[in-house]
Amino acid sequence: MGSLNKVVLIGRLGRDPDERKTAGGKCVSSFSLATETYRGANTEKVTEWHRVVVFGKIAEQCNRFLHKGRLVCVEGQLKTRTWEKSPGDTKYFTDVVASRVTFLDPNSQLENQQDNEPEALHHEEKAIPF
Repeated sequence: MGSLNKVVLIGRLGRDPDERKTAGGKCVSSFSLATETYRGANTEKVTEWHRVVVFGKIAEQCNRFLHKGRLVCVEGQLKTRTWEKSPGDTKYFTDVVASRVTFLDPNSQLENQQDNEPEALHHEEKAIPF
């Protein structure tokens, strides 16, 4: 049996997306996403931070429309990278490489652009409780 690597997160952006290009000219968007969880006997609310990376047309739309505080649903896979700061001091970073980003809070600018958005990127007018 094969393994499954799928992540679905709903949260708010902690900062505006960082926009860059790959060596081949492909658009990249990266941002931090805050989600809430409860610890202990479901009494202590804790914020978890996730690093999200998006590529291609979806990244272009994220860079254009997303801003700090926006509510989104991110679907993708976990990818862990390593970086050796100095010999013997290896750092590990786990990113969510998103294949789909859904805008969850209403925005009049998005409503006007909805027909031009790629199919994998959706805008839904739903209220999420946090």
